[in-house]
Amino acid sequence: ERVAINVSGLRFETQLTTLERFSNTLLGNKQKRNKFFDPLKNEYFFDRNRPSFDAILYYYQSGGRLRRPVNVPTDVFTEEVRFYELDDQAVQQYLDDEGYVKPTPRPLPTNKFKRKLWLLFEYPESSMAARLLALLSVSVILLSIVIFCLETLPQFKSYRTVNATGNISESRVEEDIPKFTDAFFIIETACIIYFFFELFLRFICCPNVYAFIKNIMNIIDLLAIMPYLITLCTMLANSNRSMGNQAMSLAILRVIRLVRVFRIFKLSRHSKGLQILGQTIKASLRELGLLIFFLLICVILFSSAVYFAEADVTNTHFRSIPDAFWWAVVTMTTVGYGDMMPTSPWGKLVGSLCAIAGVLTIALPVPVIVSNFNYFYHKEADSEERE
Repeated sequence: ERVAINVSGLRFETQLTTLERFSNTLLGNKQKRNKFFDPLKNEYFFDRNRPSFDAILYYYQSGGRLRRPVNVPTDVFTEEVRFYELDDQAVQQYLDDEGYVKPTPRPLPTNKFKRKLWLLFEYPESSMAARLLALLSVSVILLSIVIFCLETLPQFKSYRTVNATGNISESRVEEDIPKFTDAFFIIETACIIYFFFELFLRFICCPNVYAFIKNIMNIIDLLAIMPYLITLCTMLANSNRSMGNQAMSLAILRVIRLVRVFRIFKLSRHSKGLQILGQTIKASLRELGLLIFFLLICVILFSSAVYFAEADVTNTHFRSIPDAFWWAVVTMTTVGYGDMMPTSPWGKLVGSLCAIAGVLTIALPVPVIVSNFNYFYHKEADSEERE
């Protein structure tokens, strides 16, 4: 017995036994498909996407193989598959072929109280309280970053007078170690207390300690706290030290305090965009490594070329090949500060070739990086739709 199926004006015919191979689907189940039967024309009418139905009908004819037509967008075809209620196994195989990754299960603590705390701190979308807590965390992070920047302004710096031994003149030097009564230090202390409290609660509530420790986001959280603790220890220890030891401590302290700038990466916990960017960079490390390798080759090549091209020029900026490395990097990235430039005709020719080579080299990995970004972006969008 033949069956006629009309999809938005396009007529298909097939055997009834072909459809009944999959009795749980819309077309294979008599009761389900009868809702769309037109007795006047003796056909089933579906006001659906026509190009997709070729693949839907082939699913029945081939015994369960599902392939998306090239001219049909993924989201449209997925919607059609769900409408016709095709077998879950075939749908999953189709999603695997399209490159969709199964969402990783979210491990939760077994204890009810710990589970609530874990959801509160780890998943802002789980409740209104979690969203408010995430907003508070972002505010504290931004406050900490603003304080880090403002305390370097001249009007907020503190100075001390230094009188060298045997020298009548005095000089004022910047005080690198903050005082306990300093307003910036007090605000920083409040921020660190919140960071520590948040990290500690998340640690005691985590379902897997090993996974928690190796998580890069938790390492960033720890790095956000460490500079403050080292600064505090330095403040307590330097009160009874000699000037020589203090100078060494200050040199170390300046390096350690630089780590505070990594606190800005804490925002990625609350930003899907930053997480997608991080995943894109991680997936593109091979291409980025290849880019750096090509840049190194070009830098050495054009630095050597411009050095010999400018060798006879008076007062040249290129006194050696290592001196020309900076010029080659700036030229290849099309920045062009102008602090170093060739003046001879051969030097200008080398500079032109260097700029062209830089544009071509940097453009090579861009399609791969964009492709990775689109993959993670659509993966996140699909995950949000499922939720």
